[in-house]
Amino acid sequence: MAYDNDNVFAKILRGEIPNTTVYEDESVLAFNDIAPRTPVHVLVIPKRPYIDMDDFVLNGAPEEVSNFFSKVVEITHQLGLREDGYRLVANTGKNSGQLVPHFHIHIMSGKPLGEAGMTEGMTGD
Repeated sequence: MAYDNDNVFAKILRGEIPNTTVYEDESVLAFNDIAPRTPVHVLVIPKRPYIDMDDFVLNGAPEEVSNFFSKVVEITHQLGLREDGYRLVANTGKNSGQLVPHFHIHIMSGKPLGEAGMTEGMTGD
């Protein structure tokens, strides 16, 4: 599958769609989800065009992959989520509920996300 340059995250990266930025540097953008499923629901995306986790890990430079995941942790600390906990979600492929074909991590927190939270309202991008 080829990368779709017209997906919503590509448009956000080009500045065509506004977002509420939580963190940004030269290779990573994090912003609040426009349809949050938890009180804290942040999306973290690489600025380069990767379709999903497999594409990112297999085709990204090792330093880029390492930096991305380090930034995810940095963002959770910046948001003060470490003490109460948080969930990271990365959907890969249509059967997982991936709706946007640009690799992204959901950071979700702010309410108990126990066993029931694994399936209730947590599917899709």
